[in-house]
Amino acid sequence: MSRILLIEDEERIARVLQLELEHEGYEVLICGDGRSGLQAALSEEGWDLILLDVMLPELNGLEVLRRLRQVNASLPVILLTARDAIPDRVSGLDQGANDYVTKPFATVELLARIRSLLRQKSLQEQVPEQDHLLKIDELTMDLKSRAVSREGTAIELTPTEFDLLRFLIQHQNEVMSREQIITEVWGYDFIGDTNVVDVYIRYLRQKVDKPFTTKLIQTIRGIGYLIKAEKTDSEGNSSNSSSDGQESV
Repeated sequence: MSRILLIEDEERIARVLQLELEHEGYEVLICGDGRSGLQAALSEEGWDLILLDVMLPELNGLEVLRRLRQVNASLPVILLTARDAIPDRVSGLDQGANDYVTKPFATVELLARIRSLLRQKSLQEQVPEQDHLLKIDELTMDLKSRAVSREGTAIELTPTEFDLLRFLIQHQNEVMSREQIITEVWGYDFIGDTNVVDVYIRYLRQKVDKPFTTKLIQTIRGIGYLIKAEKTDSEGNSSNSSSDGQESV
């Protein structure tokens, strides 16, 4: 039975969600303010996922998220935000939220997103010890600690950026369409268009490519993206060009 911490101050919403989640077989604890929610998140082990409202008394949801990520980088968190709170959503993703839903939301959609994140968490926990490290060129990912480094330099990634990079490396040298990326990284039919992939590819490039000479993430025009190590000939010249419709932007 998966354990979900629900941090929500609106009693009606909290009660409805609790009933729906318990009906699906989850164990649920409700906290009605940010301070008690953070305390519960940090003091108890065994949480599988947190549902976190942004507008909370005593300590707002974004601050709860920021403090949580200082001690736990991998616990899945879904933000519950107001429909017009775009800055909150952007800030939440930047600070480490795995996903968000806007109020009012369809319960079936929230349940789908919960299942997706729990499935990803379960798959990660099942990775054999020897397979915890992914590597391409001088870029290394530790799936257990979620640490990322390149050429000895630590790289801080949000959970979504981490999952996107992991997916690309696991399929390195394969062209992945935006639709494939949406399905495997976000795990559900994303409401909107696939531009979210382009946005997060841009975020990744700023962190894992821009500070370094070799560019790993390639754009295949009209199709999607791939990640591959740059090959050099015997004289050290690069063979990674923009031919065959490839470009790095």
